[in-house]
Amino acid sequence: MFPEFRADHLPGRRAGVTKAARKPNQESGAAETPPMAILLAVTRIAQPLARLALKAPHCKDVAATSLRLLPEVQAMAPGWRSQRCYATEVDEIGQRPVLITGCDSGFGFSLAKFLHGKGFIIYAGCLLKEQGRGGSKDLDNMKSDRMRTVQLNVCDSEEVGRAVDYITSNLKDPETGGLWGLVNNAGISTFGEVEFTSMDTYKEVAEVNLWGTIRTTKAFLPLIRRAKGRVVNISSMMGRMANPARSPYCITKFGVEAFSDCLRYEMRPHDVKVCIVEPGNFIAGTSLYSPERIQSIADKMWDELPEIVRRDYGRKYFDEQIAKMESYCSSGSSDTSPVVESIGHALTSTTPYTRYHPMDYYWWLRMQVMTHMPAAISDRLYIY
Repeated sequence: MFPEFRADHLPGRRAGVTKAARKPNQESGAAETPPMAILLAVTRIAQPLARLALKAPHCKDVAATSLRLLPEVQAMAPGWRSQRCYATEVDEIGQRPVLITGCDSGFGFSLAKFLHGKGFIIYAGCLLKEQGRGGSKDLDNMKSDRMRTVQLNVCDSEEVGRAVDYITSNLKDPETGGLWGLVNNAGISTFGEVEFTSMDTYKEVAEVNLWGTIRTTKAFLPLIRRAKGRVVNISSMMGRMANPARSPYCITKFGVEAFSDCLRYEMRPHDVKVCIVEPGNFIAGTSLYSPERIQSIADKMWDELPEIVRRDYGRKYFDEQIAKMESYCSSGSSDTSPVVESIGHALTSTTPYTRYHPMDYYWWLRMQVMTHMPAAISDRLYIY
């Protein structure tokens, strides 16, 4: 199952140890998973596996059951239970304003209502507010002085600037109080292999997911810094592990991860905490894709392909890849509460995590393998 394992490539392993030096416990040429490979695998994922119950709160029961079946994990990480657990909330939540982008639907819409229920003052950025469509209408109908919708296109610098002016004018003390939280949630997605994806599509996805996140963060950072507040960036599990046919999305989410890490280092002296939330497959709980939208994107993609690409791949292969995307979208969770609760913890805990992993156990384990194991092993397990 596994490609040949070279023990002399292990850190601290004495070079020159060859197959001939091992005990010949099987016939020559038979495949075997060496004990050292198993030890390496267990060692690599032991600590992150042990912390699953803390960093993915919706998986607590599943993780606890799994850990009881993995004594080697507890043996290798004996102090994990005594490390950081969920801490107390910050004081005076009701006095703290938070801006959330992308509140027309999905995570943003649910989060706005969730945090409003917690007592926050919510500025809900909505792309479709001026058109009277999307989530802004429902949020406005709440008739609450703590729920304020804001027209916000994160790709438009002037619109972002107007949002800064509006929120600043409504803050009680913008010079010292500032803005407690910024949740960069606005995002779009697409699919298609590299040869199927146009440059315009790459640019469009990056403009929203990456440059929109950076543009909005830079605009509101002075208000966040004065409040010693929080920046929460919504990335994805695909910001940690790439996936076939998702390169535009993966590229932007990897960029969000890097931007967030750099910002976290820079904001530490100012007591500003920067957190990343990496959701799993929650497409069914958002408005990103419906079967009709997937087919519409696919038809347009096929029509725009160069003739040489259509001829080399063929329509049968193309349709098979679209069917895989449809299956992936329909298999996700429609319950967005794990994501919303993770963001809520990042905004309210006195000691928030750097990264949150709201995802089911399959995707969490896959992410650990893809990010901790050699590519020769992880690719063989999950890609090929």
